[in-house]
Amino acid sequence: MKRIFIFPFAIALIVACNSNDTSSSKKADSTSTTTPATTDLSTNPDYQKGLQLEAVNDCKTCHGIDTKIQGPSFREIANKYAGMPDTIVSHLAGKIITGGGGEWGEILMTPHPTLPKEDAEAIVKYILLLKK
Repeated sequence: MKRIFIFPFAIALIVACNSNDTSSSKKADSTSTTTPATTDLSTNPDYQKGLQLEAVNDCKTCHGIDTKIQGPSFREIANKYAGMPDTIVSHLAGKIITGGGGEWGEILMTPHPTLPKEDAEAIVKYILLLKK
């Protein structure tokens, strides 16, 4: 009697697992035109330039890649602004230069008025590449 109940359950489980595999492979195919998580970012010129600028400026004082220090992690920023229009790069670069607050809590973003806008935009492009 137990075999009668176990057999249909096993079949249903196998069918359910196979149907999920098909849909996940379709999802993988549809996202392959965007930046997959396995893409080597080190060859991306926006990544290289932004990483270099981030290293010589004081970004790491307040931001980690995956950890919040004083401000949000770069990954949190990238995930929040993923899919936004290209104008977000200019907007966020302006926030880096002028500073600001309110988006991520009570801690204020320190202004960087001597940072050229082009460099701030390169840092933003680098950060946005870190989305998951």
